[in-house]
Amino acid sequence: MRRLTTICLVACMSLAAMAQQATPLIGTWSGKLKVGAMSLTLVLHFEQEGADLKCTLDSPDQGAKGISVHKEFVSADSVSLSVPAIGAGYRARLADGKLTGTFSQMGMGFPLVMEKKEYKVLRPQTPRQPFPYETEEVTFANNTDNATLAGTLTYPVGYDKMRDVPVVIMVTGSGLQNRDEEIFSHKPFLVIADYLARHGIATLRYDDRSHGASTGGDRIKDKATTLDYKRDAQAGIAYLRGMRKFGMVGVLGHSEGGSIAFMLGGEKCVDFVISLAGLGVKADTALTAQYNRILELQGQKIQISTSQYRQIAHSARSEWMNWFVDYNPAPDIASTTCPVFAVNGGKDCQVISSLNLPAIEKTLPYNRETIIKEYPSLNHLLQNCDTGLPAEYNNIEETISAEVLTDMAEWINKLGNP
Repeated sequence: MRRLTTICLVACMSLAAMAQQATPLIGTWSGKLKVGAMSLTLVLHFEQEGADLKCTLDSPDQGAKGISVHKEFVSADSVSLSVPAIGAGYRARLADGKLTGTFSQMGMGFPLVMEKKEYKVLRPQTPRQPFPYETEEVTFANNTDNATLAGTLTYPVGYDKMRDVPVVIMVTGSGLQNRDEEIFSHKPFLVIADYLARHGIATLRYDDRSHGASTGGDRIKDKATTLDYKRDAQAGIAYLRGMRKFGMVGVLGHSEGGSIAFMLGGEKCVDFVISLAGLGVKADTALTAQYNRILELQGQKIQISTSQYRQIAHSARSEWMNWFVDYNPAPDIASTTCPVFAVNGGKDCQVISSLNLPAIEKTLPYNRETIIKEYPSLNHLLQNCDTGLPAEYNNIEETISAEVLTDMAEWINKLGNP
């Protein structure tokens, strides 16, 4: 019994020593990794769980959180970590309150200094409660695809005293997204809904099928194509019209959602269309231009052809991508006779403004209320930016340009007025 007690005491002393040894590392460490012209924020989280020191990695600028980290060696003054999911590692020494070392990936090493501090992002445009307007949590069904969509219906300030209130349904860009189209802690659809509510306009925004509070869908994730997401939006439009609470019903789509907006406009489902950074040319052409522009901005001289891009796209074996690269928006745009507000950022490197906006203007039937506009200093998210590269999105405090919000609200409120 005495020997067993001795072993237990030794074990407890060892655990206490390990916890004591790990103490300086426990917490959040943040640093900037410079890769050529790019700068990426990396965040390490060290947490003590009993005798075990757990570690995870975030890359906020790439929207990645909670990546598992393997501890190869940890002491009171040094660490050696590996991140198997991305084939990376980090070796550093702790001195003067900083981890100073080298981040390695794909055979290349980059200096990385991390300080013990919480990583915080500022999003000043994100609205905070209490709101001066009413919201309602709603669901509507796309019975064709067995999908139930959950969303938020936002009424404008003073709705109970207003007549013929316009309402806008919002459609997100590619990839499963929530009703706020949240990306890098930005919530552009929430910001838009709040602004429009304060300017007499109702909105409906919803979680994409099988995402967030939305459920079902015969085809989900990479198997669902733009046509499937179009039917979800159609169900939302039918729901709004069936409520008989609103006047004009319009659609606002961002990126891929902009293509869906023109599909709905071409099918005469809506009274007006808002396309934010939507396609004007065939998708394979637009995506090739995106690929080449990003390479150019990163200092690469390589340029690929559309046929080469198609090979890359098909190698992904995604039904969504296989459908999308063949999509030509021209017939939908040509069939859209209702008023259109089509805008893009001059520094957008995902949907190139100089390529897509002229094509929309050329193809779209004349309507005196239509506005087609480029904002020279804005990126794909319609933020004021420096380069337009996606790596900037997280570092920009602005969620969406105030000028775009003002122009959009004024345009909607003028529709139908002489």
